[in-house]
Amino acid sequence: MTEADLIEQSRRGQPDAWEALTRTYQETVFRLAYLLLGDPDDAQDVTQDTFVRAYFALKRFDARRPLRPWLLRIASNLARNRRRSLGRYFTQLQRFAREPQPEAAPVGSDDSESLWQAVRRLRPEFQQVIYLRFFLSLSEAEMADALDVAAGTVKSRLHRALAALRAVILRDYPHLEGTFES
Repeated sequence: MTEADLIEQSRRGQPDAWEALTRTYQETVFRLAYLLLGDPDDAQDVTQDTFVRAYFALKRFDARRPLRPWLLRIASNLARNRRRSLGRYFTQLQRFAREPQPEAAPVGSDDSESLWQAVRRLRPEFQQVIYLRFFLSLSEAEMADALDVAAGTVKSRLHRALAALRAVILRDYPHLEGTFES
């Protein structure tokens, strides 16, 4: 059964079809949410919200297009909104305590952890393209769909993100130098 068939059956209210689609993409959606948020509980909430919103918007989805980029766009938007909300919450907490938050502790020697921490220092839109391309292995076309931008925008954003990541690595994680050779 094709993805388009499962989408059509889901639109007709067949729960087994939607469950099959959810099982297919749940891990990918969760991974993106976790990468963007850094917290498994928040990522799980975003994952659930993504599938609920997608289900109710399924009638408007063009079944000729792949489902994964659409789901990732929903998850990305929900994660961004959650991060904004959390940011406002922490800012208010900071004001209340009248103490600045301490800098993040330096990471350990594990290269993958260091790389993840280096990516986390980038602007959110740069983090997003790096996660989609290198952590989730999306093509540029899939990234354009997931981000709802033109393919040229994906290319330029990815180029700028990698340049920013190189600068962070050179400055703060010199042991990772050479990780992103192009």
